[in-house]
Amino acid sequence: MQKVYFKTFGCRTNQFDTQVMMSKLKDYELTDDELHSDYIVVNSCTVTNGADSSVRNYISSMKRKSPDAKVILAGCGSHSKGETLFEDKKVFGVIGHSEKENINAVLKNENPFYQIGDLEHIDSTIVEEFVGKSRAFIKIQEGCDFACSYCIIPQVRGAARSHKEETILEQISKLASNGFGEFILTGTNVGSYGRDHNTSMAKLLKKMSNIRGVRRIRIGSLEPIQIDDEFMELLNEPWMAKQMHIALQHTSGKMLEVMNRRNTYKTDLELFNKIASQGYALGTDFIVGHPGEDEKEWKIAMDRVKELPLTHAHAFSYSKRDNTVSATMKPEIRGNIAKERHRELTVLVKAKNYAFRRSHNSNLEVLLESGKEGVYQGFDQYFNRVTVKSNEDLSANWVFLNDVEVTDAGNQAQI
Repeated sequence: MQKVYFKTFGCRTNQFDTQVMMSKLKDYELTDDELHSDYIVVNSCTVTNGADSSVRNYISSMKRKSPDAKVILAGCGSHSKGETLFEDKKVFGVIGHSEKENINAVLKNENPFYQIGDLEHIDSTIVEEFVGKSRAFIKIQEGCDFACSYCIIPQVRGAARSHKEETILEQISKLASNGFGEFILTGTNVGSYGRDHNTSMAKLLKKMSNIRGVRRIRIGSLEPIQIDDEFMELLNEPWMAKQMHIALQHTSGKMLEVMNRRNTYKTDLELFNKIASQGYALGTDFIVGHPGEDEKEWKIAMDRVKELPLTHAHAFSYSKRDNTVSATMKPEIRGNIAKERHRELTVLVKAKNYAFRRSHNSNLEVLLESGKEGVYQGFDQYFNRVTVKSNEDLSANWVFLNDVEVTDAGNQAQI
């Protein structure tokens, strides 16, 4: 039986899409050995030019290391760079998002192929197992209707569209019966779920919580304007992870306008303080060094970050993405300046996280992942990683921890 290796780049949505493709392999063997596989399926990311480069470099390296393997390009990069890579004979085949459920048939193509499909498709696959995971990722929607200046994702994922509620709930039921207890809701723009089906994220969460075996629900990322009163009423539910990731992208009013964002710092601060008062850890996305971010705006941004009750930040230096509005903006920020600002921001948020962990080192509920040599790692309800040492096999187990040792490097415990 021929072997297939999957290489996944990018976000949790891509991780889910890889699981969909894995679940559809009927006539092939899944392998974790990329050098001895017959097919290498690259689930690509194209969010920045740098992401494109990473994918291209990986494909080139595999062509050298494993020249007999057939490389198939999938994911967002298929829609932005797939045609070029195919025409240049860098890959054997290209498939778009709508084709991934047909992966078993696609791999049977004896000749090079380009099957890009469309950007209106919604998966119907019920994923019942997540290979190598103790937590389950559930994709609840696809696409985005926002038009942020720096972002190409709506062009490669399409307009926002929700998965059917019954499909989502059936998938969670099957995963819960297979032993999964924590579920992470993901998608291109998760908070838009339900608008096209006359429902809402809050209504979905309530129905999920009633499924036997569901212990904790975590939401990948939300936009500030998507958090309404109906959602806020759920914050104290025991099955809600006590951590939320709310994408701000910046805190300067000028930069939010330049980025064509829909949030404002005043309402963001009010929202964050309200949620933090309910005992939540709060994370965000933050773009550093976007064109137009001069010293004045950076100082305003940092002063405001100091005010926010942040505990986590996915900060990244702006990277030009061709075919976006931001790619034409001036003045550009020099790389060394962006790098220093990135360091300044991450140091500040790291200090905030350390202070939070010191005041939240008891009553921690941790789902451990697989470990080795008696050392296990997992995330608590606040999405802080905890390292646990034990002589018992605690793989994929829940543990309750008190008086955890908190260091600058992380949380540790002994059982």
